[in-house]
Amino acid sequence: MTAEQRTRVLIVDDHPVVREGLRGMLEADVEVVGEAASGDEAVVRARELEPDVILMDLRMPGGDGVDAIARIMKNQHTRVIVLTTYETDHDIVRAVEAGAAGYLLKDTSRPDLLRAIHGALRGETVLSPSVATKLVTRMRAPAAESLTPRETEVLALVARGLTNAEIGQELFISETTVKTHLLRVFGKLGVSDRTAAVTTAMNRGLL
Repeated sequence: MTAEQRTRVLIVDDHPVVREGLRGMLEADVEVVGEAASGDEAVVRARELEPDVILMDLRMPGGDGVDAIARIMKNQHTRVIVLTTYETDHDIVRAVEAGAAGYLLKDTSRPDLLRAIHGALRGETVLSPSVATKLVTRMRAPAAESLTPRETEVLALVARGLTNAEIGQELFISETTVKTHLLRVFGKLGVSDRTAAVTTAMNRGLL
């Protein structure tokens, strides 16, 4: 693979040692095109560098990560993966609703981080296991496992192999809305990924 074909990554974190560590961890497999130390700087650097994927810390001085994600997603199609030490329900939901393609913790291993980067590029939502568990617990409805008509439509398109972006185009809704529907489906079905959601829904006669 040539340098021109490698995935272009922007690292956003207010701690220089974290940025340096991530660069060292990743640059053998991806092209780290730049770094930023705040949300505001991330927005500028994203516009200048047009990376394929941004690894975004959440809580930083000079503009937080969630605000930066929302601003970046308004103007370009890069994928943003949150990479943070925080896993509160509030942080997770805010980041996903802002348009994040994934939410990982900083103890994620190098192989898992690389898989997440490439998965995000394919339109997948990538979550650390503990984050997925929190979302499932938060969104699981105690009495209702039935899906709404829109959730069923979204899941049926997942079963056909469409990405979130393609589902959004098919249903004339935003990719962020697709992600929100899928997270609710995960919660209702008690699963943490797309494949399990489709399998479980089919087994229960919901698809």
